Amino acid sequence: MGNDERLIAFYRGEGHDHKGRRLEDIWAFPSFWLEHTHDYIQWLFPIPEMGRFNAFAPLLTTEVQAAFEREAPLRQRQQQSLDVMLDFFGLVREDFAITAQPDLSIQTHIWLKAGGHNHLRITRIIRSLFLCHQPELARAFQQAVIHIGAQHGVVSETSLQFWRNAG
Repeated sequence: MGNDERLIAFYRGEGHDHKGRRLEDIWAFPSFWLEHTHDYIQWLFPIPEMGRFNAFAPLLTTEVQAAFEREAPLRQRQQQSLDVMLDFFGLVREDFAITAQPDLSIQTHIWLKAGGHNHLRITRIIRSLFLCHQPELARAFQQAVIHIGAQHGVVSETSLQFWRNAG
């Protein structure tokens, strides 16, 4: 099975990633696993470039982008992936409104600290949402992390600028 077929099958719920995990399996993993595992985000939020942490993840091609444009269920499943990651980041979504959960703090949500791999994850998520025909959702997430990160005053200006340009 080629790159395009693997990624589309994974998002349709008919396939698995390079380690045999289905999309629903990843959605069910606890926050500790999401924080300490680095080879799933490329499957949930594909982009055209190869990442540093998972050479086995398929890339987002124009064919896969076209499938996301044609098939609403693919976009809906990516929205569910976003909701899983939002919960991990201490955020919550209602339609296109993304806000902080009441317990959001730097002690429990390390993306609020300057630097780190979660900032790269956030950038990937924003970019993937844009490329997978969900620009309103990408903008909502982008604005939320910029606003909430700045509000907490601990996210670096470099990360904030990077997120501003992620789309």
